[in-house]
Amino acid sequence: MYAIIRDSGRQFKVTEGQTVLVDERVAQVGDRIDFPEVLLYAAGEDVRIGTPLVENVTVTGEVTGLTKADKLTVFKRKRRKGSRTKAGHRQRYLEVVIREIKAT
Repeated sequence: MYAIIRDSGRQFKVTEGQTVLVDERVAQVGDRIDFPEVLLYAAGEDVRIGTPLVENVTVTGEVTGLTKADKLTVFKRKRRKGSRTKAGHRQRYLEVVIREIKAT
């Protein structure tokens, strides 16, 4: 059984017990997060494709921690001007374990 969900403009194919990195939001470790935007649900022969969303299917996850992505270096330079700018960025993510995919 799996589902395809949409969160923060990105799509994830999830199964129960899988860990997913989603964009950071206000949540504590152990909090429950619901993903209401289910685009596809498949369990054996029962395949439901949303137009655009599947009704009566819920995906629930539990926050297990906060993590950061690898650091990206942003370097800008203008030729012959002596202008240089160097900056870095580390995106913060929530680790979420998918606990339940429920269809009624």
